[in-house]
Amino acid sequence: MRIPYSLAQFILFVLVSISLVYGYLYLPLSYQNMDDKLRDFLFLARGTTQASSDVVIVDIDEKSLKTLGQWPWERSIVAQMLINLSDAKAGIIGLDIIFSEADKTSPHRFAQTYHLDKTLPNYDDELSRAIEQTPTILGYVFNFNSEQNTSDSPPNIPAIFIEKGVQESHYLIQPKGVLTNIDTLQKSSYSSGFINNIPDSSGMIRSVPLVMRYDDTIYSSLAFEMYRIALNAKQVTINYTSSGIASLKAGETLIPTDRNGRLYLNHRGAGRTFTYISACDIVNKTFDPKSIEGKFVLVGTSAYGLMDLRSNPFDNIVPGIEFHASVIDNLLNQDMLLRPQWIEIAEIFQIFLLTFITFYLLGRLKPIALIVGFVLLFSSLVALNYYFLFTHHIIVNIMFMMTPLLVSILSLLGIKYVYENRQKEQVKKKFAQKVSAQVMDDLLKSAEGDSALKTHEVDVTIFFSDIRSFTTISEQLKTPQKLVEFLNTYMTTMAQPIVESRGTIDKFIGDAIMAYWNAPNRVDDHADMAVQAALKQLTLRNGLSEKLFHNYGVHLDFGIGLNSGVVTVGDIGSQGRSDYTIIGDPVNLASRLEGLCKYYHAHLIISHNTKELLRSTYVIRELDTVRVKGKSEPVRIYEILAQGSAAPALQNELTRFHTALDAYYAGNFQDSLDLISQLIGSNPSPLYELYHKRLEHLITLDIQNFDGIYEFYEK
Repeated sequence: MRIPYSLAQFILFVLVSISLVYGYLYLPLSYQNMDDKLRDFLFLARGTTQASSDVVIVDIDEKSLKTLGQWPWERSIVAQMLINLSDAKAGIIGLDIIFSEADKTSPHRFAQTYHLDKTLPNYDDELSRAIEQTPTILGYVFNFNSEQNTSDSPPNIPAIFIEKGVQESHYLIQPKGVLTNIDTLQKSSYSSGFINNIPDSSGMIRSVPLVMRYDDTIYSSLAFEMYRIALNAKQVTINYTSSGIASLKAGETLIPTDRNGRLYLNHRGAGRTFTYISACDIVNKTFDPKSIEGKFVLVGTSAYGLMDLRSNPFDNIVPGIEFHASVIDNLLNQDMLLRPQWIEIAEIFQIFLLTFITFYLLGRLKPIALIVGFVLLFSSLVALNYYFLFTHHIIVNIMFMMTPLLVSILSLLGIKYVYENRQKEQVKKKFAQKVSAQVMDDLLKSAEGDSALKTHEVDVTIFFSDIRSFTTISEQLKTPQKLVEFLNTYMTTMAQPIVESRGTIDKFIGDAIMAYWNAPNRVDDHADMAVQAALKQLTLRNGLSEKLFHNYGVHLDFGIGLNSGVVTVGDIGSQGRSDYTIIGDPVNLASRLEGLCKYYHAHLIISHNTKELLRSTYVIRELDTVRVKGKSEPVRIYEILAQGSAAPALQNELTRFHTALDAYYAGNFQDSLDLISQLIGSNPSPLYELYHKRLEHLITLDIQNFDGIYEFYEK
């Protein structure tokens, strides 16, 4: 038995979705490299961005080695460099250098060796004093190879680390040993930080640990320690969840990390993105002190011979010191990348969603359109990932954003080759382009759906609405963006009653809305549905006006015109470019009635044609008999005030006005004027004032055989 296409599609959707989720959860971590490399392309697409001017790198570069000699230098030179930086008012200085042995070039060592009585300089002591007298933070290195363990004691950190919600598996990186500076130097420093930069399996540095655990004590990196001290944060809180570390909190600043306490770097660009100053210029005082004042200063090396070179997405040769600078830069700008705790759940949902979209949205298209849709969706996902990465700084798994599309598309192309459901696909595609979404499902289920777009005549009720004083509103809003936001808010609110009453929105024309009832679907009480939708809009008007005034400083008012009649409806336009719409004289009259709202100070005007079709009870006030521009036949028009019956006071007012109107139609202008004057005295209204002025003018004229028709010569 042949499996129906819909069932085969569902089975394939379930199998593909479950397989992809399983792969997402259980593929080896080595596949993460593929995702990282895909993300590298986004960095390259973004290009270089401006690094923080508050971070400066003092570089032991080739120029410095040529000027001051090969490394390691005499520590008196390093001491002088620190003093010069301090004199230039450096905010804080971090050394990406370790002095793990005493200076063998120090003169005092010769005095000891040759038993000289003369006291000679001790360069280690000079550097120690310089460290003590300057805002210098030392660096040290953790070892992860048990065969290279050292017996050095880790330095003291002048900060309190608090672990909240720590689990038995704390996820913090745990080194096996530590290599520090000699005691003379280490004791003179206010604080220290480890300088380890740990590449991933591809050899690239994409994240940097901010904290590690060694001998049950928490230690911070050099960059994080400098940032903490600059914040004057005495305490650092490590926030755990069941899946690991969620964030660090230094003072009042929350820093998102991965589960291992690593910061995902938002790289600024290739090497030398930050401000570099040659170390020899600092030593020789040939630099501008303003370039140092108040800055984070990192001292490191870019010289090839010293081998402190790493890779990032932009460059295969980046000085290691620049990654410390990137950490500080990201922390200062608070634009580091992150993978929130909820991201894995979101990505699993994303796999199901993308697979569903591919199978049940793209799957409705023909093969060529399917490929085009795939390309567009693929491009949109890349753009979305780019947006999340560089606007909200959220890392989304790109590989498992793209894989569902590729696998699902290939699967769909396979079953589409076997299953052909052309008629349904063509109807769906056609209706999706031609009619409003609220009627499409009914049309597809209908036996007449195949011929629903054929041109034919039908009795409909047409709706037009327009915002009052829209030109003034446009001038007040000033910017196109605010104007579009204003219109979108208005249209969204006004469209809902039309949709709920089974109407079809034909188009939005600037600030106007055109809609109709009884096409393409049959709506027996289409006049009532149109009136009730209009009344619902008027009910929503006050609340919406208050909202728009609060957001944009403008008030909202609008008028609505309704007319019923036989129109031509169908797929109208040129070959290859058409629209499902209605045409006919009743459409023009509905538009004219909407325009009369302003003249009669009304909000909802209907024609006699629509009034005759109403089945429910409404509070109706007859307004006039008019001949609008472009029409030879007059039409009697009415104002709908509310649904239901009128209160006694209002009913009395309407009866009196209709009596005055009857006198007006009969040509008894004075009698009508007297009745209108009485109405104005008891129930002031702009409409009554309008008739008062008209009647006063008519009395002055010698009119014979008055037909009661008021003619409009403008739209």
